[in-house]
Amino acid sequence: MLRLVAFVLPLGLDTFAVAAAVGVAGMDGRRRLRLSILFAAFEGAMPLVGLGLGAGAGRAVGVYADYAAGVVLLALGGYLLWPGGDDEGARAAELAQARGIALLALGVSVSLDELAIGFSAGLIGLPIIPAVVLIAVQAFVVAQLGIRVGARVGERVREAAERLAGVALCLLGAGVILARIL
Repeated sequence: MLRLVAFVLPLGLDTFAVAAAVGVAGMDGRRRLRLSILFAAFEGAMPLVGLGLGAGAGRAVGVYADYAAGVVLLALGGYLLWPGGDDEGARAAELAQARGIALLALGVSVSLDELAIGFSAGLIGLPIIPAVVLIAVQAFVVAQLGIRVGARVGERVREAAERLAGVALCLLGAGVILARIL
């Protein structure tokens, strides 16, 4: 269970960063609820795709699956830490105003991190249902929190949450690799 929480915690930080960027626009309770449900739906569905791909890849690479999962997590963390590498703040601002197909496309674009996490979780064989439920619940709760405080916290706090998510993913990736080595 601790391993599962370790995978989900960095996603909560990243979701908070995106939701805070959306919250800067300010919105009423109905729109905030709609966007939180959208976040939870996309962030809960994308790991399923990643878990399916990762489980298949894990069977294919066999004993090297843990190493592959660690490398994917390190790459995702590095991407979040790279200056300008993850422009979710700009996409999130668009998300607050989007409708229809554009809303769906933006939902997919802000949940690609979850695809990578799902892939890594599938490689090392985390349980699918608890992972998806935990990711979706945290996405809804953290999105509500991020949207509510977004107008108050500003860009620096949003960027700090995103950097913290990157560091957490790098540590998780290194931990997965070290656990396999030791």
